[in-house]
Amino acid sequence: MRLEWHPYGLRFHRIRVIAWTCHCRATVCESCGAGGQAFIRRAVQLDDGHQVHETNPSPPQEAWMLWICLLSGAAR
Repeated sequence: MRLEWHPYGLRFHRIRVIAWTCHCRATVCESCGAGGQAFIRRAVQLDDGHQVHETNPSPPQEAWMLWICLLSGAAR
């Protein structure tokens, strides 16, 4: 499954990070919740900074399934 990534945007004022991958990797992913919705944020660490992308907000159960697929390698 291929996830649709969008450039980072300030859609919500308060974001709660629910789960995350190890910061020792070049690509760090976070499962986030805000305003009754949930999404996945991906940060790619580069030599000259980092790039941040997010999936579209969706119901928390749907976003959690995407998170599990991402961690298991079924989504990217």
